Amino acid sequence: MKTASRSPFVYVAAAISGLGGLLFGYDTGVISGAILFIRKDFALSPTWVEVVVSCALVGALLGAMGGGALADRFGRRRVIIATAALFVAGALGTAVSSTVAWLIAGRIVVGIAIGVASFTTPLYISEVSPVAIRGRLVSINQLALTCGIVVSYLVDYALVDIRGWRWMFGLAAVPAAVLCAGMWWLPESPRWLVGQQATDRARAALRRIRGAEDVTAEFAVIQRSLAVQAGGWSDVFAPSIRPALVVGVGLAIFQQVTGINIVIYYAPMIFGYAGVTSASASILATVGVGVVNMVMTVVAFLLVDRVGRRPLLLAGLAGMIAGLGALGLAFRLPDLSGSLGWIAAASLMVYVGGFAVGLGPVFWLLIAEIYPLQVRGRAMSLATAANWGANLLVAVTFLTLIGLAGRSLTFWLYGLVGISAWLFAWFRVPETRGRSLEEIEAHWAAGRHPLALGTAPHTA
Repeated sequence: MKTASRSPFVYVAAAISGLGGLLFGYDTGVISGAILFIRKDFALSPTWVEVVVSCALVGALLGAMGGGALADRFGRRRVIIATAALFVAGALGTAVSSTVAWLIAGRIVVGIAIGVASFTTPLYISEVSPVAIRGRLVSINQLALTCGIVVSYLVDYALVDIRGWRWMFGLAAVPAAVLCAGMWWLPESPRWLVGQQATDRARAALRRIRGAEDVTAEFAVIQRSLAVQAGGWSDVFAPSIRPALVVGVGLAIFQQVTGINIVIYYAPMIFGYAGVTSASASILATVGVGVVNMVMTVVAFLLVDRVGRRPLLLAGLAGMIAGLGALGLAFRLPDLSGSLGWIAAASLMVYVGGFAVGLGPVFWLLIAEIYPLQVRGRAMSLATAANWGANLLVAVTFLTLIGLAGRSLTFWLYGLVGISAWLFAWFRVPETRGRSLEEIEAHWAAGRHPLALGTAPHTA
């Protein structure tokens, strides 16, 4: 008989649902190359460039705010299917847009899909994963996200000569259609089905995912955990869950205000500031940054269930701080002008590598782990909304901040925020490696400090 951790079905389920992460990454990254041509074709001012880049974030914020209640009411699987359909509609809509208003509307639709997918995909994967490999499987979503960013950069580079920004947007419809078809075949989350009192379907889904007939012990643990929980918005803010809420929302905000998406959205422009004047050369340099992001995400994928969440988070934040400090210093020293492009590329790679091994995957993993089942969708929705709200704030202020404070001070400001994020992680973020979702719930119910989770004896 297959063991739960070795059943191939759970890997297939994670890979298919992980296409939501790939679409998240692709539609986030594709704008960095497309905007170089959109701003010329539509004669956009810097303010309108910020609007076009950021409008998807408005949609993502809306999707994140509403998606949690939908996932809790209609199920993780059905919401992911509907999200895939939105990705198709948004991709095709932006590809054929003839006005700025049409383009913005299409990107908002894509943004709504991104906002919902950004937490429903790791939520679904976490709820179907065995404890021993949960971190690795949830990290498939982040790996797919970074692959999506790299693919978007490569597509941008391949289409640069024909100024093919419409194709850049439209090609996202292909993986979206595959995600929609694949999720039709996958079962619903057994944990969500238990919450709906669909016990027979839940037991059958758990047997299918685990590849085993006897799932009695795991099923009983899920039922016991659910029996002591309520599930409204008031319960999300209950005193016992508040420490987990602080961790999730705090990491959500820090993930963005440390500046990661200014690199994703504006990397070609940053290389332009550093003296790389060719559009194709700046996009190619951006591809290099994306490859580092993907490779270091693989490193995190391999280590997260061995080393743990906290060590990766703290080490990654240290790398981000170092990269931002070096980038700000490079722009400060005029004698480096001849080699500024190389220094900027190296600094961004250190920064992105630190993000990819720590704050990038660990945030999405932790918010899929630390909340009780009955409020997990809503709580993840709240954390994700905070994430996209902070993302929007950074995106719409970056060019303005560059104009007001200059390049060095802007990147150093993000570095100071990174130091605050490191201190927050050190004092507040728990270690969840090796803990079942039900054990984590019991920890919060007992009113213990977050850091005690990594040292407490197993309770389930």
